[in-house]
Amino acid sequence: MPGVPSQLRVDAGLVRGLLQAQQPQLADQPLAPVGDGWVNHVFRLGSEYAVRLPRRDDAAVLMAKEQQWLPVLTAGLPTATSVPLYCGLPQEPYPYPWSISTWYDGLDVSLQPRDRNVSLATPLAGFLNAFHTPAPPDYPRNPAVGGPLASRDAAVQERLHSGMVPHAARVAELWAEALELPGWNSEPLWLHGDLHPANLIAGNGTLQAIIDFGDLTAGDPAADLAAAWLVFEPAGRRAFRSALDTRYDADPYLWLRARGWALCMASNLLAGAQRHPGLYLVGSETLMEILTDDLSWL
Repeated sequence: MPGVPSQLRVDAGLVRGLLQAQQPQLADQPLAPVGDGWVNHVFRLGSEYAVRLPRRDDAAVLMAKEQQWLPVLTAGLPTATSVPLYCGLPQEPYPYPWSISTWYDGLDVSLQPRDRNVSLATPLAGFLNAFHTPAPPDYPRNPAVGGPLASRDAAVQERLHSGMVPHAARVAELWAEALELPGWNSEPLWLHGDLHPANLIAGNGTLQAIIDFGDLTAGDPAADLAAAWLVFEPAGRRAFRSALDTRYDADPYLWLRARGWALCMASNLLAGAQRHPGLYLVGSETLMEILTDDLSWL
């Protein structure tokens, strides 16, 4: 897919040039690369800021979506987010919008033992209680999240036949059961769309921030409730559900659909190991949580 021209090196010099032209008051602060994510180059700016620059065309679309919607959606939320503090404009030689957001010193949750995540259950539920609100008709569409589980069947089947998903036969059975469930029959709610541990930042024993809203969309809240398996062990799942609003209890199939979404997301993390090997462990742990869960906490 198209991206930044191969001859253009996205380095500290390029980023500093963008800062000097568009945010000169920040341009003299220390600047260092901290990683090349799946979709963005990331630089730390001073002690307080992160600069994120899309790597390719589709990532630029996600960045523009965050810039448009997050400032409104995240106002008043109980949890800090990666909301853009400054929305940078394309400028030669860099062809995409880019953002400056808050830098969080906490730990990427995918890097800590899963049994520590129980302390994140209540604040993550609090975030979803506040964030899962009805979306307007012009909410950003995302074909991969929020719609019927059946819309992901072709992708899941391909992954199950790739040889990258362990226990594929049992996973296929659970996936087939999920496809038979009644769908979400209410208005679309705002969704983060990608609540796996690498998009959560922990600090001081609690949830410090939620980042990467590139998959932002609206639809079935079950897609976000998949975090019950993506993030937690059994004790965390119980605490997570207990802290959620009782409105989630109105749909008797919601949690079973959420398990289906967790299967879908885990299969993606497993099959995408070559693109992002660090998330293979998240996918593997999530799959084991699903396969060993007797659902007694429901």
